[in-house]
Amino acid sequence: MLESSHNQVLVAFSIIVAILASYTALNMASRVSSTSGKTAMWWLIGGSFAMGFGIWSMHFIGMLAFNLPIALGYDVPLTLISLLIAIVSSALALYLVCKDTLPTGRLVSGGTLMGLGIACMHYTGMEAMLMTPRIIYVPWIFVLSIVIAIVASIAALWLAFRLRQDSKRTTFTRMGASLVMGCAIVGMHYTGMAASKFPLNSFCSAANSGIDTKWLAILVIIVSLAVFAIALIISMLDVRTERLSNSLDEATNELIELALHDNLTRLPNRILLGDRLEQAIHRAERSNGEFGVLFMDLDGFKAINDMNGHHAGDLLLKEVAQRLLKISREEDTVARLGGDEFVLLMEPDSPENSALLAQRLIDTIAQPFHISDTPLHISASVGIAIYPQDGKTEHELMVNADAAMYHAKQQGRNGYRFFEHAMNADVQLQMQLQQDLRQAIDNNELVLHYQPKFKAPNGPMIGLEALIRWQSPEHGFMTPDRFLPQAESSGLIVPIGNWVINEACRQMKVWSDQGHNDCSVAVNLSAVQLQHISLVEVVDTALEVHELTPTQLVLEITESTAMHDAETSLKVLNNLSALGVSISIDDFGTGYSSLLYLKQLPANELKIDRGFITELAQGNDDEAIVQAIIALGKTLGMRIVAEGVETSEQQSLLTQLGCDTLQGYLLGKPVPAEVLFTSVKAELGEELAAEKAVALTPIIP
Repeated sequence: MLESSHNQVLVAFSIIVAILASYTALNMASRVSSTSGKTAMWWLIGGSFAMGFGIWSMHFIGMLAFNLPIALGYDVPLTLISLLIAIVSSALALYLVCKDTLPTGRLVSGGTLMGLGIACMHYTGMEAMLMTPRIIYVPWIFVLSIVIAIVASIAALWLAFRLRQDSKRTTFTRMGASLVMGCAIVGMHYTGMAASKFPLNSFCSAANSGIDTKWLAILVIIVSLAVFAIALIISMLDVRTERLSNSLDEATNELIELALHDNLTRLPNRILLGDRLEQAIHRAERSNGEFGVLFMDLDGFKAINDMNGHHAGDLLLKEVAQRLLKISREEDTVARLGGDEFVLLMEPDSPENSALLAQRLIDTIAQPFHISDTPLHISASVGIAIYPQDGKTEHELMVNADAAMYHAKQQGRNGYRFFEHAMNADVQLQMQLQQDLRQAIDNNELVLHYQPKFKAPNGPMIGLEALIRWQSPEHGFMTPDRFLPQAESSGLIVPIGNWVINEACRQMKVWSDQGHNDCSVAVNLSAVQLQHISLVEVVDTALEVHELTPTQLVLEITESTAMHDAETSLKVLNNLSALGVSISIDDFGTGYSSLLYLKQLPANELKIDRGFITELAQGNDDEAIVQAIIALGKTLGMRIVAEGVETSEQQSLLTQLGCDTLQGYLLGKPVPAEVLFTSVKAELGEELAAEKAVALTPIIP
């Protein structure tokens, strides 16, 4: 037999190519399994070629590394057939691993076919040498090479199936698996070569007419590496593109979710509810059916939010949302519009069922809530509008259900009302009022009246409180209780509040120029104003423009206003106090009465709520409460003001208890600026004529 040898450099390259071919095969398996349709088909075709060419090139480089003492060559047709066999075997492997499951039977049978295909490729490539006489194979080694091919193929299929999902951990595992698979393929090839024996008189018929081996080894290595590189680069680009696409899809879905759902409760928001309503209207039109819209508002939620903080309020709203979902049907829509307003769309449904659900809803909300181990009690007011009799558009149904809810609140809350067309008049009136209010500032319809404050018991006048009025051409003369709620709900309270600050400072400048510079003017601040970022600047600008000293301005806030967002309020109030203006706590005793925050507030005046003054008498509970409030204020170094003084008995008793300042109809009603000092002088003259009577008569009859 002819003695054979191997080129060690080419052997090393064959091992490298085998490992790269294995890694490419595993990578192709992941791409085929992660795609579908035509994309998966193209990956199967391209992957089969890359994987098959890789296995074949390893084999062929190994053949080129084989040396005999005779000239060697390779028949082109048989060489190409061996390449085709490798590609077909690779296609079978990729097809098997892209399935959802790979049971043992399919694994063994598929691995056997693939192993036989690789063995067939190898020995077809050997036949491409066209040896005469024919190559002699050692039977047991020949069989061993086939067994190795089958075992290696089964292992390769199993690894490819297990490692077909892309991840950082899988990438490193895939590298290790490629090393094992590459060595197994190399082992099969060189075992097959060891089985080959060449007689002494052998010669190669393809040596002259076949492929020249001098440049073929380099060409195959370069082409193999190029194929692997192209396949892997395309695969990595596809993976990155797929990941980017998935990330974009996830981001898009998340944005859509955020755009259509309430951030707190994850219920559908106003936008999604509007779409559901439009769809419900179309379905009801086609079927001549009905459906109900239930507009729900929580009774007492603001008080809970103020008393327990926004965190507790948010937890309560989440729990309310869960209760609503539990009592609603699968086909219903439960949405949150914002704040404590919820809407239930019942589709399809009748007025009777809507009433039953509304009552269930009210009963469910009435059950105690346990938030942070604290039992909380609220109720619900529900308005019901039925399609089509109560509205044929989404807007009409929502407005009418809202109007019905408003009437449920007016009738005592904790109940429901069906919409009635008479309710529209109230809704239209409120909307018109809000629209007119928007123009009130520009049209100079807002005015300030001023109520004097006197040093106890009966003077002199030491301060004024600015009280807003609206002289509307459409609605007549209105006090703040009639229009400020509309200003609060519409957001107009900020520009109106800023106007009040500026107008009060302007009027104080007029009075100062007239010689009345021993008084201060008090302005009430709303919770919305106190949270607004521009408040400090507005106050500072008003003082500067009208050349007032800061001590001439007093800003009044209620306890509830200060505690609405305690940390933010404290920061804003400290900034206002730094300007030099006085801070007064209005309606004290009706809100939090939180000593922890009260002692931190930069307030220098405490104003007792009129509710404690109305029934004030010697020896009753109100006297004890007022006495305690005065003692508290004095301890904190505050001036004490009592408002709502209407009788001489109240005037006398409050003076005895230690009140510094008195304000009320007994001493003077709110009057326009131009008559204020004239009226006060007239009242003081009458008082002297009445031998210093304790009570001052009202300024305006």
